[in-house]
Amino acid sequence: MFRGASGYVFDGNVRTVQRVAAKVQRVLVVDPNPAMARLLAEHMRPLGAVQMFSAPSAEKGYAMARTTDPQLIFVEHAQLGVDGLAFTRKIRRSDLICREAPIIMCTSEATAETIFGARDAGVHEFMRKPFTIKDLERRLEAVTLKPRDWIEGVGYVGPDRRRFNSADYRGPRKRKADAAGTPAARLSQALRIVKSAAQALDTDPAQARRALAAQADELRRVGESIKDDRLVQAAAALATSFQADLAGAGGRAELLTRIDALLGFMAPEDKGRAA
Repeated sequence: MFRGASGYVFDGNVRTVQRVAAKVQRVLVVDPNPAMARLLAEHMRPLGAVQMFSAPSAEKGYAMARTTDPQLIFVEHAQLGVDGLAFTRKIRRSDLICREAPIIMCTSEATAETIFGARDAGVHEFMRKPFTIKDLERRLEAVTLKPRDWIEGVGYVGPDRRRFNSADYRGPRKRKADAAGTPAARLSQALRIVKSAAQALDTDPAQARRALAAQADELRRVGESIKDDRLVQAAAALATSFQADLAGAGGRAELLTRIDALLGFMAPEDKGRAA
């Protein structure tokens, strides 16, 4: 029933198949080679009624992403008409509903440079061509059953890079997590993003405001977890700045005042670090 090209999909685990299938009903493949879309469609057939959409160029892929709202995107790293890194960054910084959808980048060159480039563009997973059905299964499980925190910054937008784990690279590659899940680490990262977003209000206002709004929510949650009422109040004040949509010189001044109040919680060692 769940047999793929080289054996049973997910080892015949019906529950796993159902959980994965529920999150990949609409899939977009951006690759100039139509055979890639056909191969992926064949491999994913055991998952059921998956709608597969394909685009031969990044431009057409972006337009299709807007109209189809894919739950999963496969993109070629670099071929004629497709710059997978630029495409990923554009999706991540867009207003599309699917901007946070998992992206799996595919390429025949699995070097450290291409893998880290994919990670830093906001890709969820990396898959080397040619790939087997088991390779695909591991990536599908990773993006559907093992969600990663979303980072809404200015310099970077995408899944938490500290949790990136490509099976295609065996060298010294892992960035130390630095106890990423602890309140102290979450506070440090959020405040550094707030600082960089404040500096980008003039150069990248849309993403800066999006990042500030996201970090206001994160800082409120951190404040609640450590029972710091001052932090909760300062984060709530920043959040209301976007709810009220402050405009004009007075509004901007008030926004900066609320940002400065939050930055007062920044540890001295973080003040010179980039987000």
